[in-house]
Amino acid sequence: MQINNLEKFKAKADKELCLGMVITLSDPAVSELAGEAGWDFTWIDLEHAPLSIETALGHVMAVRGTNTAPFVRVSGNDPVIIKPLLELAPAGIIIPMVSSAKEAAAAVAACRYPPRGVRGCGPRRGMGFGTISLKEYLKISESDPMIIVQIEHIDALAQLDEILAVDGIDSICVGPCDLASSMGKLGEADNTEVEEVIDAICAKARAAGKMIGSAVGGSPEIIDRWRSRGASWLAVAGDCGCIMSTSKGILDARTDGSGKKSIY
Repeated sequence: MQINNLEKFKAKADKELCLGMVITLSDPAVSELAGEAGWDFTWIDLEHAPLSIETALGHVMAVRGTNTAPFVRVSGNDPVIIKPLLELAPAGIIIPMVSSAKEAAAAVAACRYPPRGVRGCGPRRGMGFGTISLKEYLKISESDPMIIVQIEHIDALAQLDEILAVDGIDSICVGPCDLASSMGKLGEADNTEVEEVIDAICAKARAAGKMIGSAVGGSPEIIDRWRSRGASWLAVAGDCGCIMSTSKGILDARTDGSGKKSIY
């Protein structure tokens, strides 16, 4: 839909790696800024950030006049949680901790109308508030929003082939931090064993024709590593991190390295 820039995102992801910003702050101006800056997508985080559904709506709306596609990460794989967030008309729904084919199928069902799924029918923003017909909207809703399942537990590896075979999954999103934790390596996402598991996950996803994404650091080395894995999209920055890194850069410039004050 034009309302969420999904077509723009897909068209770019077919040709090159898309980069995005994680949104955790409540002011929708943060998303508006992200859109103006030129990020390909935003990752509005309702799993870990203190954001309400009203706040999420503001973030989704804030990028409408840009080329940025708003993704929403929900707090859990539950149709009751997912349903009202679908009505915001985001470009993608990211569903955390999917570790089995049954859970993947439940995620798809929560995002699609019967007979394919169990989503309740009460569209509002997605219909352009009545500017498009219900029939036209329902056709669009067969592939909008993107359904993105997070593979972030070692248990998912045993069922990965079955997960990838679930009809309706558009993309997988690897969660390096939680994956490492599930392997007994909390805080060691760059551990060699964890990296090898990520390589295996991405190889299987590539073979299955699924888009690959993740939230990772923004260094050229990390981005190149994920590009080699076949990633189509990466969240490589966050609102808080951008503010902190820029602030520290300016403040650290007050000294020239020898302890002497600079022009600041």
